[in-house]
Amino acid sequence: MQSEQRSNDIVQSLLAAQRASPFRLLPVWAFHGQETWCMIGYHAVPVIADAYLKGIRGYDAEQALQAMVASASYGPYGGLAQYMQLGYVPIDEEGEAASKTLEYAFDDWSIARMAEAMGRKDIAAQFNRRAANWRNVFDPATGFMRARQRDGSFRVPFDPATSGYGSDYTEGNAWQYSWYVPQDVAGLAQAHGGAGQLLARLDRVFDARIDPKVFEHMEDITGLIGWYAHGNEPSHHVAYLYAAAGQPWRTQGRLGRIMASQYAPRPDGLAGNDDLGQMSAWYVFTALGFYPMAPASNQYIIGRPFLRRATLWLPNGRRFSMIAAGLDEAHPYIASATLNGKPLERAFIRHEEIMAGGELRFTMARAPNTGWPGANAQRPYSMSDPR
Repeated sequence: MQSEQRSNDIVQSLLAAQRASPFRLLPVWAFHGQETWCMIGYHAVPVIADAYLKGIRGYDAEQALQAMVASASYGPYGGLAQYMQLGYVPIDEEGEAASKTLEYAFDDWSIARMAEAMGRKDIAAQFNRRAANWRNVFDPATGFMRARQRDGSFRVPFDPATSGYGSDYTEGNAWQYSWYVPQDVAGLAQAHGGAGQLLARLDRVFDARIDPKVFEHMEDITGLIGWYAHGNEPSHHVAYLYAAAGQPWRTQGRLGRIMASQYAPRPDGLAGNDDLGQMSAWYVFTALGFYPMAPASNQYIIGRPFLRRATLWLPNGRRFSMIAAGLDEAHPYIASATLNGKPLERAFIRHEEIMAGGELRFTMARAPNTGWPGANAQRPYSMSDPR
C-alpha cells in the first residue's frame, strides 16, 4: 500500500499548505515551502480530484473539496474575478489570458468530477458550467484559441506563431495551446466541424517546418517537431488526441517519432526541463502503451507499447501485465488488443481494470490497422459525450 500512502501524504501536504496560506489557497508553485506564483492555473486541484476518484481517501474529503473551491474562487489571483464574471480572462486586464482561461476550465472540470462523486450536485453543476469556458476563447474563424478583451472582441493583430511574455499564452503559442481541452475532446472536435477537421489541423502542427530560431527568446519551448514542443507540458497530450478522437493508428505513428527524437541515454537526453518528473512520467506511461490524458477521468488513452513485456506490481498485491507480441522496429503498429483474453474494442483502458490485475496484450503489425478498434468502438470520456 506504499504508493497509496504516498498519494495520501501528498494530498495531506497540499491541504496543510492551504490551511497555512494567508490566502487559504492550495499551492500553485511552491519552492522551499514558499509560494512563488510563477505558474498559472490551480493545478493542486486535479491532483486531489484524481486521487479521490481513484479511491484514495486518507484525508478529509469535505475539507479537500472546500479547499479546491476556495482556490478556484479567489478573485485577486490571475484574472479569476474576471473569469468568474465573464467566462474568460480578458487580455486587456490580465496577461497570457487564453492560457489561463483554458487551464482554469480544466481544473474546474476536475472539481466538478469530484463533487459529482461526493454527491455535491450544486458544486458539480457550478463547475461543469465553468469547465465549458474553453469555448469562450475558441475562434471559429481561425480555428485557434485566442484571448478576448473585456468587450468580447479578440485581440488584434493576431499571429499564431507569437509567443512570449505579454502574448495570449504562457510558455507557448496558438499552435501549442489551441488543443488544451483534455476534458472535452468531443466538444473540441465539434467546434472544428468534426474529428476529421480537428485531426487535419493536428497534422499541420506536427508536419510544419519551423525554424527553431523563432523560439530563441523562449527557453521553455524546446523539443520541436513542427510546432509540437515536447520539451514543455502543454504539448504532452497532443499526440494522444488522434486516438481520443477515433484514429489511434495516427497516435501510434506520432509517438514513434517523439520517442525516437526526444529521449536519449545522455546527460542532455531530455528535450526539456523534467519539471518534477513530467518528462520522465510521459516516457514511462508511453513506453507501457497508455497515457492519462485527462487526470480525474480514470481513463488512460492507449498509444502503442515500446516494451515487449512489462508488469505493474499493484499496491493491492495484484499484477497487471502488458505484452506486445511481435514488437520490433519493423512492427510498430497495433493490429489488435485483448484485455484478459477478450478483444479490446476501444482505445482506452480504465483505472479499475488495471487495479483489478490481469493482462493487456497487443499484437503488433508492420502497417497501421485503421480498422482497430472498430467504427463503433466506445470513445474515451469527454465532457460533451461522457459515455
